[in-house]
Amino acid sequence: MEHLLDIIMIPIQVIIVFYSLYYFILACFGLMKKRDRVMMPPKHTFAAVICAHNEERVVGNLIDNLKELNYPKDMYDVYVVADNCTDKTADVCRAHGAFVRVRTNKEHVGKGYAMDWMFSQMLAQEKQYDAFVVFDADNLVHPEFLREMNNHLCKGEQVIQGYMDSKNPTDTWIAGTFSIAFWLINHMWHLAKYNIGLSTALGGTGMCIATDIVRKYGWGCDCLTEDMEFSMKVLLEGVRTCWAHDAIIYDEKALGFMQSCRQRKRWAQGQCDCGERFIPKLFARGIKTGNIRMLDGIITLSQPFFMMMSTIYAGIAMVNSYIPLYTNILNQLIPVQIWTVLGIGQYLIPVIVLLQIKVPPKSWLYLIVYPLFIYSWIPVNFLGFKDRHKMEWSHTLHTRAVSYDNAALLRKQNKE
Repeated sequence: MEHLLDIIMIPIQVIIVFYSLYYFILACFGLMKKRDRVMMPPKHTFAAVICAHNEERVVGNLIDNLKELNYPKDMYDVYVVADNCTDKTADVCRAHGAFVRVRTNKEHVGKGYAMDWMFSQMLAQEKQYDAFVVFDADNLVHPEFLREMNNHLCKGEQVIQGYMDSKNPTDTWIAGTFSIAFWLINHMWHLAKYNIGLSTALGGTGMCIATDIVRKYGWGCDCLTEDMEFSMKVLLEGVRTCWAHDAIIYDEKALGFMQSCRQRKRWAQGQCDCGERFIPKLFARGIKTGNIRMLDGIITLSQPFFMMMSTIYAGIAMVNSYIPLYTNILNQLIPVQIWTVLGIGQYLIPVIVLLQIKVPPKSWLYLIVYPLFIYSWIPVNFLGFKDRHKMEWSHTLHTRAVSYDNAALLRKQNKE
């Protein structure tokens, strides 16, 4: 029995060691930011695209915010796809000066379908732009967002994700821990990958895509994580997803636990679905071409699978400590001292990141319960894997209607 389990458990332990070292080393590269403060003059034109489904309460503030960005007003326009709306979203958007396209399709429901339809509409119109920047209706956008994206486009980057900050980091403990998660991912994952030349992934909002990329490859992404799907689709073509650390958007985080679980389950469903479809392709093409970014994309997609595998392994390991079932080789693969460094690092590095960005004092209290939020991902991932082939879209209700100026004042007060 012991030898039979070794056939399974020894490879699993090797995988756990690899991922543990990978995450730690990668996180270290996220502690620094390359200083690139040469601001290029405005060169590229933008179409700011807002995806909105029954967002009459919040979308007006975003449109007003976008119209005040620090970028020549004749070099960007604001568009809204009012997708299957049953409220006054379209009227509100027109009143605030946006170009509105109304989409009604009860069969193909979801943001991916809406974006595919909207991009097709815009590529067919007379007026064209150099790039699309995509936002969710609840967002607020930093005044320098387009200037920063212009910088990255001038460097030749074509698919770019902006920094996803939080609009409501102190509303509830769920919003608080969600905010911490995004702050850490921004630094320990996105920035780290960008610093060492790897490809990261789009986050669904605050993203910039060169029009030529959409025209060449199409959108065609309609799973529950259309952003991840598109990132992997273009990665297979050798197109890297880059990171714009200073192009900041403020996103509304879920307030309640069950609301956050529904949202995260949708993400887990989509990522598991993308993993099934893209991991074999990335592996085959990555090996064939020797493209390390494609092979690294496998790690990005495999995160929910790794968490589920680690959870099952932890349960078996507890039994193994009382009843030997397999050979434990973790300490043979790397010394105990290294495990100690990794254990300390998983707590120390997040603290360093939060100190760097000067989070609100209340966030330090939320850090105490942050592990509960992380562990809640375990059942969410299992449920997402179970339902990975279900494509029913779960809409997140947004209610935090504040202007950019008021939000900036709130952020300043929170940090005092």
